[in-house]
Formats: sequence, C-alpha cells, structure tokens
Amino acid sequence: MGLLQEKYKHYREPQKFMEADVYPYFREITGKQGTEVQMGGHPVLMFGSNAYTGLTGDPRVEAAAKAAIDKYGTGCAGSRFLNGTLDLHVQLEKELAEFEGKDEALVFSTGFSVNSGVLANICGREDYIICDDRNHASIVDGRRLSFATCLKYKHNDMEDLEKQLQKCRPEAIKMIVVDGVFSMEGDLANLPAIVELKKKYNASIYVDEAHGLGVFGREGRGVCDHFGVTDDVDIIMGTFSKSLASIGGFVAADFDTINFLRHTCRTYIFSASNTPAATAAAMEALHIIRKEPERIERLWNVTNYALKRFREEGFEIGDTESPIIPLYVRDVDKTFLVTKLAFDAGVFINPVIPPACAPQDTLVRFALMATHTNEQVDRAVKALKKIFVEQGIIK
Repeated sequence: MGLLQEKYKHYREPQKFMEADVYPYFREITGKQGTEVQMGGHPVLMFGSNAYTGLTGDPRVEAAAKAAIDKYGTGCAGSRFLNGTLDLHVQLEKELAEFEGKDEALVFSTGFSVNSGVLANICGREDYIICDDRNHASIVDGRRLSFATCLKYKHNDMEDLEKQLQKCRPEAIKMIVVDGVFSMEGDLANLPAIVELKKKYNASIYVDEAHGLGVFGREGRGVCDHFGVTDDVDIIMGTFSKSLASIGGFVAADFDTINFLRHTCRTYIFSASNTPAATAAAMEALHIIRKEPERIERLWNVTNYALKRFREEGFEIGDTESPIIPLYVRDVDKTFLVTKLAFDAGVFINPVIPPACAPQDTLVRFALMATHTNEQVDRAVKALKKIFVEQGIIK
C-alpha cells in the first residue's frame, strides 16, 4: 500500500452513517426534476432543490436545448478563448449584461468556476478581499487562490466589516465579497449598508446572486435590484443551475473589468466552453422568467405560506427572507436521522452540517419552487412536525 492509500484508509466518517442507515447523500433520481421525483422506487416530495422558478423540465426549455444540439452538436471541443465560442454564447452574454444592468458579461461552464476564477484573478498582492464568514465555498476557494490579503467579517455584521476595512491601506483595492442570499440560512446580505461602507472607504463590491436570480428584484434580476443598488455593485455573478434550469454561470461588470477577465481568468480561458444545450436552456429560461412575472409571484405566494406554516407549528427557522427555509436541529446525528425519517415519510430535504455551518447550527434545508402547491407544503409540514416532535427538537 502506498503513502496515499495509507493516508486515506482510515477515512471512514461516511461509513459510520451508512452503517447507521442514515447516510443521506448520492440518492438516485430516476426521472425529471420537479415538485415530486422518483427516488428509491417511490415518489417523494422534492423540497431539496434550488430550481426556484420550477423551469427544470419545462417543455420550452427542453425544446431549446434539443434545437441547440441539432444545430451545434453536443459540445464545443475547446475553450471560449480558442475554438469554443458560439454565437449562442455571445447572445446569452449580451442578454445577461442587459438583464443585470452592466456593460458586459462572461459565461462560464459552472458557477463555481466563476467565483473560484474571478476572485483569484481580480485582486493582486497589494489588494484585499473582504468576505462575510458565511459566504459560499466557491468564494472561499477563490479567495484562497488569490494573492490578495484576505479578511473576514462576522456574518452580516456591519460594524465588523467596517473594522476590517479600517485595516486596509487606503490606496489598495478593497473588494467586499458577499452572497446576495445566503444559501443555507436564507437571509439576505445587508447591501444598502455595504454600499455605504464602500463609498466611505473607496471599496468595491462583488455580489454572488446564485440564489437571488429569478427570485428577487424586477423580473427576477436579483438582490442587487431588489435593494436598488445595482449601479453601486461593481461585479455581479450568477449561476444557471438554479432558476435558469441548466448548468453554468456568469459574471457581469463594466467593460474594462470584463475585458481583463476575458483574457486573463484561468477558469474561463482554460475550461471547455459551456455546451450548446446548456447555453440554450439557460437563455430560454431567462426569456420565460422575463415574460412570466406571475411565476415569481407564485414562488413568493407558496414561500410566504410555508414560512407561515412552519412558524405556526413551532419550528425554529432563523432570519430567512427567501424560499430557503432552514429548520434548525442543532445536533449532527439528529440532523442525519431527521433527513432519513423525512425521506421514509416521502419528503426530500437536505441536511446541513459542518463545514457548511457551525456544529451548534446544524439544520435541514427546505426550499420552495414556483411549482409547489400549498397542499404539498401542508403534507411536508405535517410529516416534519411529527418527526421533529418525536425527536424532541420542537414541542
């Protein structure tokens, strides 16, 4: 046995939960994503998806993807930098830039590669990246790869953010990086206050709109638009894998910033370009969101209904202001058990344990889609209430 194998042969943490029959990961879905899916040979209510607009599996999105395959084939066989740029990519970039109120946009193969690549590239040795301590893992990896000095502030704590800004040299680039919607807890970044600090300390702002796009703002433009601060945010990123029913990501900013990233960002110029089908699907989903404001209205109606029901039943749901509803368990073992019992009762939810949260803040994540019904929410709440009471989590 080599040193590598010797090092990892004792990694058996997952096996502990497998042996206890509560392992919750890599379950196979045998059909389309929707409000109900086929898993383990039976239907379950899907409350673990990020498809907020409910467009995954929409016939119009499927038709756009199929048409793109017919015209362009299944792949691009190269990076955007060389032979992998389609007119489809360029058109989507133009539409995303207009949608986000920025000069230009770049389309990447994944949302993760946007954050990990752009943040590693945009700030240099003399600069600073300042992050909320609950930012997404892709942001964490991006700042780790950067040569900039990295600082963190306590979650949504504007006093602590100001303290970090005061540590920075006035003449240096100071990039404040934040999730618009925090993906586990569902609360929003305090962008109005962050903008005030930006102006006070001559900083810049980078907002991850992964969970805001298609949910907040005019036509689903995101949290920046929701707060009316788009012009004050320097860089906006988003993903296609949630509201846009596809896979990929983008970054939108001013002409000069995008010009720099287009020619220097390693995860952009050294990755194969997004497939024709994925690109066309994202574009069609964007068109549908803009043409159907009632879709976002339905999302908020069912979200507000679910928030009301969980509060009525005594669940601890924190400060969420979004279709992401955390149901706090505050115990790792019970979090896995609750997830298993919920699945057995026909409800799919996601467990959230360290390092995605602090050990004392473990939870199960309940997320809504525009296509969910109040009746489905009631079925889920009833099942989860029984489980949480039996496990002594709530009364």
